[in-house]
Amino acid sequence: DMETLSGKKILFVAGGVGTAPVYPQVKWLHEHGIAADVIVGAKTKDLLILEEEMKAVAGNLYVTTDDGSYGRSGMVTQTIQDLVQKEGKTYDVCIAIGPMIMMKFTCKMTESLNIPTVVSLNPIMVDGTGMCGACRVTVGGEVKFACVDGPEFDGHKVNFDEAMKRQQIYKTEEGRAFLKAKEGATHHGGCGNCAG
Repeated sequence: DMETLSGKKILFVAGGVGTAPVYPQVKWLHEHGIAADVIVGAKTKDLLILEEEMKAVAGNLYVTTDDGSYGRSGMVTQTIQDLVQKEGKTYDVCIAIGPMIMMKFTCKMTESLNIPTVVSLNPIMVDGTGMCGACRVTVGGEVKFACVDGPEFDGHKVNFDEAMKRQQIYKTEEGRAFLKAKEGATHHGGCGNCAG
């Protein structure tokens, strides 16, 4: 509903290459007369992408670099806190896309500020069919698969610690075998009994 959407104060938080999927969403909103604030975080100025493109469509663009080489110094979470607590901004919803660790701490910050937050768990997806089990994640106490049940989820309900640990374990053949043995029939999302 465009009328409802146009009344929302939206904050996007993009980390690293997460800026790429955030840009078309902000652009679409801009084309429909909705100005969204955007925080783009990068480790260094050299790793910042789509700054000019984002500047053209964002209501307000806040660039942060972890090393302070450009824009605001520090993590995106500090900018969220500053915008709300120091600059008096209010937001109805936050959309965060980027590395898992960034989304985890963004959600911790937005939860403390009572801002509903949607995250995209596409960083943990491998095959996109639910057959491999790599993107299995616990959301609100329920097992979900980012590729078939998401990838967007309520960030305040995602068990990021479990997902990040799983991401590390899944990198090795031994780790994948361990998870398959531990999780049994719930290891896969698509078929539930694939031999893969």
